[in-house]
Amino acid sequence: MSANQSRKTLAVIGLGYVGLPLAVAFGKLRAVVGFDIDAQRISALKSDIDLTQEVDAQNLAAADQLTFTCDTKALEQCSIFIVTVPSPVDEHKQPDFTAIRGACVTVAGVLKQGDIVIFESTVYPGATEEVCVPLLEGQSGLTLNKDFFVGYSPERINPGDKVHRLESITKVVAGSTKETTDKLAHLYGEVVVAGIHKAPSIKVAEAAKVIENTQRDVNIAMINELAMIFNRMDIDTGAVLDAAATKWNFLDFRPGLVGGHCIGVDPYYLTHKAQAVGYHPEMILAGRRINDQMGTYVAKEFIRLMIAEKIPMQDTRVLVMGLTFKENCPDIRNTKVIDLVAALRGYGIEVDVYDPWVSADDGKREYGEELIDKPIEGTYDGVLLAVAHQCFVDQGAAALRAYCKDQHVLYDLKSVFAAEHVDARL
Repeated sequence: MSANQSRKTLAVIGLGYVGLPLAVAFGKLRAVVGFDIDAQRISALKSDIDLTQEVDAQNLAAADQLTFTCDTKALEQCSIFIVTVPSPVDEHKQPDFTAIRGACVTVAGVLKQGDIVIFESTVYPGATEEVCVPLLEGQSGLTLNKDFFVGYSPERINPGDKVHRLESITKVVAGSTKETTDKLAHLYGEVVVAGIHKAPSIKVAEAAKVIENTQRDVNIAMINELAMIFNRMDIDTGAVLDAAATKWNFLDFRPGLVGGHCIGVDPYYLTHKAQAVGYHPEMILAGRRINDQMGTYVAKEFIRLMIAEKIPMQDTRVLVMGLTFKENCPDIRNTKVIDLVAALRGYGIEVDVYDPWVSADDGKREYGEELIDKPIEGTYDGVLLAVAHQCFVDQGAAALRAYCKDQHVLYDLKSVFAAEHVDARL
């Protein structure tokens, strides 16, 4: 990338868990326009407040070449566009390209000769060229690889992870031409110290992203199935896994709810494309079925334990601790805790949900869930630890039992406490 190109203004479209850290990293080195359609999000970021808690105020302030806006006119000055908008699935588990299509239309409106559009959102192999490029060309009147260029660089952000950050994770890049791939490698090399991997094609880079999380999904599904088997055999799954993990090549996955923006979603992008080309992916879909029903399974096990303890089911009140899809972050996207809560309520149980990481407004807006401010001691017939937030773990099992009546059940879904300190673990 020439010195002239290196000075080109960069735009990051979508300022969520992926886009904001990227915009901040580049904003310390070059002119960056951070664009998002959420006016409240932009207002908070202008005040150095990141509600996702991925970037602190000090780092936001340090990105002194970064400006935040929801005005598309500000994008006219940009020549490099990085799209980091959400790519969820719909209620039928099909890819939902609504945000990506919207971003393409927005970028196409300001696209100029020589510009580069880079996509980081998770898609199925071929989507960049089959879905995004036609929109960019049709809306702008420009032609790919003649007037503008595209690239793909899969995001690898892990919400709440303070160790594996943008800068310390190898970045995969691929462009619509070899020269574009080289430009992407140089561009991301400005902020990523872990190294750059040049994929031979955009489809390869897209495929690499979806299989990263599909692999984890299938492995967790196997462990979840083992947990269900061992439970019937009255064997503690955690103890089994601890023993097996002593072998040097054992993959130490743990059972649990599989939600979030990646592992619980990405496999559906791959299976959608596989079916479109005439292949039915049996193992991947089997893993998805197992993981998608874990909330219901845990609810049933919890009810079974309560019955075994002779706790009356009438007027029963239970505390579910945690709503986020993982520990120590406020991310509630595609959380499967909500499935667990719905299943418990399906048995006529009154359920309180407590999560100090989640704002009351977010819980209400996303799931219609009224979070409680704080549990009251001696109130519940059972406590279910659903998310291993450190603030919960630090309390200890005895403190969680203090929230309960004398006769109760303490279920440790995350297996963070010793087996002898709880009534059951997954």
